[in-house]
Amino acid sequence: MKGLFITLEGIEGCGKSTQLGLLREHLAARGFDVVTTREPGGTPAAEAVRAILLDPAHKALSSTAEALLYAAARAQHVDELIRPALEAGKIVLSDRFADSTTAYQGAGRAISMETIQTLHNIATRGTWPDLTIILDLPAVEGLRRAARGGAPDRIEQEPLAFHERVRGEFLRIAHAEPDRVRVVDGSRPVDAVKQEIRDLVDQRVGAP
Repeated sequence: MKGLFITLEGIEGCGKSTQLGLLREHLAARGFDVVTTREPGGTPAAEAVRAILLDPAHKALSSTAEALLYAAARAQHVDELIRPALEAGKIVLSDRFADSTTAYQGAGRAISMETIQTLHNIATRGTWPDLTIILDLPAVEGLRRAARGGAPDRIEQEPLAFHERVRGEFLRIAHAEPDRVRVVDGSRPVDAVKQEIRDLVDQRVGAP
């Protein structure tokens, strides 16, 4: 693949969506062809799955069913949008990808990491981020920020201990894969976070 795949990850309320938009503007201004997307979602079918996954009405959804739905949405996302964009030489920026499943369904839901890896293998078939930036901040602060956006979705409604496990897993992933994953302190002002992310990405993309 000729393009570059960059993902932003982190707990609820960490600022991923805001920073993704700012990064897209920066890269577009530099002359790169940029595609922005999100998970779950990114395609019509995957967005339909997203509606199921985040709807608080589906509290009875089992952990296994949840993980399978995320994997199904990701498989469609990869096949329909991500891989074609990368093959066309574009930079793909995604708000979440498979690391979120490792953190939320693996650590958060206590699904075995062997099962999680199997789902990754099926859904991605080798399509994996070149660079992942984790925006880190305490879980309690992330949930406080997320609450400003209105009524919490099904995942945001999980107890604090769940979100703390998720945060811990993101940090473990970063420690295990330092060449791919970088941690940025998301508790700082937006402009400070923006500049650090730009610096990290500029190091990877080089000249347009």
